[in-house]
Amino acid sequence: MPATPTPYPADERGKPLTDEQLLDVLQRQNFRYFWEGAHPASGLALDRCHRRADPPDTPVSIAGTGFGVMALLVACERAWVSREQALARLALMLDCLEKATCYHGMYPHFMRGDTGATVPFSRKDDGADLVESSFLFQGLLCARAYFDRAVPEEARLRERIGWLWREAEWDWYARDGRGVLTWHWSPNNGFALDHEIRGWNECLMTYLLAASAPRYAVPAELYHQGWAMSRDFINGRTFEGIELPLGPPWGGPLFLAHFSFCGLDPRGLSDRYADYWQQNQSHTRINYAYCVRNPHHYRGYGPDCWGLTAGDTPGGYAAHSPESDLGVITPSAALSSFPYAPAEAMAALRHFYRDLGDRIWGRYGFVDGFSEQQGWYADTFLAISQGPIILMIENYRSGLLWKLFMGIPEIQSGLRKLGFSSPHLR
Repeated sequence: MPATPTPYPADERGKPLTDEQLLDVLQRQNFRYFWEGAHPASGLALDRCHRRADPPDTPVSIAGTGFGVMALLVACERAWVSREQALARLALMLDCLEKATCYHGMYPHFMRGDTGATVPFSRKDDGADLVESSFLFQGLLCARAYFDRAVPEEARLRERIGWLWREAEWDWYARDGRGVLTWHWSPNNGFALDHEIRGWNECLMTYLLAASAPRYAVPAELYHQGWAMSRDFINGRTFEGIELPLGPPWGGPLFLAHFSFCGLDPRGLSDRYADYWQQNQSHTRINYAYCVRNPHHYRGYGPDCWGLTAGDTPGGYAAHSPESDLGVITPSAALSSFPYAPAEAMAALRHFYRDLGDRIWGRYGFVDGFSEQQGWYADTFLAISQGPIILMIENYRSGLLWKLFMGIPEIQSGLRKLGFSSPHLR
C-alpha cells in the first residue's frame, strides 16, 4: 500500500472552529475511510466499516470505490496526500479491477478486494450491476481527467482507465431493442431479475454514461423512452409548499440528489423534462421542511437535525424518506446537500459535531445513522454514505469534481446527444 499521508489533526471537537475549518475537519476525517479503511490488498473501498474493528472478509463496494476514487482526487488537490501517493493508490486499485470478474465489461455490486471475485448480492444477483458500475466509471473518468500531465505514470493511468471505459458494453444491457436499460445480468441467471432502469431515481448517471460510451453506446431513444417514461418520473405537485418537478411523492430518499450529481453539475443543467438545479434544490428543501415540521413528533428532529435518505437503522438498511420515516436521521443526507441548502446543512453539521459528537463521531467521520427517539446510534460507516459527503462538500467549496466530469469530451457529446443544456457545453 502507498505510504501513510500527512497525519490527521487530533479530534478538535472541543475547539471553536470557523465554517471552513469545520468543513476541512469533516472532509479529512471522512477521507480516512477510503485511505486507512480501504481493503489492504487492493485499496478498493469496503462496503462498510465499524467504529473499532472490521470483521474479516468484508466485501468491497463497486459504487463506493467510484466515490473513493473521487475522494482521492479531493485529497490530492487539498494536499492531504501527494500526487505520487494518489497515483500509486489508483494503480493498486486498477490492478484488482483489471483482473476482476466482469460481465460484458461491467462489475458486480460486491466483490472480493483481494481476488476481484464476485460476492453475490442476493440469490440471483450474482453478476453485473449496471448502476453500481456507473458510479465506478464516474469516478474513474474524473481520475483520467485530473491526472492530465505528460509524464509516463499519468499517461499510463489514463490508458488503463480508457481501456476499461472502452470495453464496457452498455448496449448489452439494452436487451435487444426493449427500449430501456436493465439493471442486472449474470451468466447463471441472465436477465432473470428483470429490473428495468426507469426514472426518477439515482440512475441518471447510468443513462448518461451509456449514451456517452466510446464503443458500445446506446441511442438517445433509450433515455427518452425508457428512463423518462415511468409512472414516477414527472411530478409537478407541491409538497411542503414547494413544487417538485420530478420523482416520487416528497422526492424520495435524498441520495437521489447526490449520487449522479457528484460528477454531473446540476447548475444550469436542463433538458426537455426539468431544470436539475431546481429539481435537487426542491427535493432538499422538501426533505428539510418535512423534518422541521416533524409530523410524527420524533425526538431530536428540527432545523439543525434533519435528513432522510438510505442508511442503517436498528432493524437493518432502509430507504428513509418522508413517505417512509422511521425516526432515523442519516447524517449524509444533510451533509451531502451543502450545494443545495448550505445554511441548513451547516446548522446540521454544527449540531451533529458539537452536540451529538460523543455519540455519532468516530474514526471515519459520522456514523451512518441515529435515532434519538429510540436512543440508537449506529456502529457503522458506509462507503456510499461517506463518499458523497466529501464530494458534494467539495463541489460546494470549489466545484472540483463538477469541473472535471463536465469537461470530459465523451460526456459533453453524450449530454448533447440526450438534449441537455449546460453552461459547460458553451
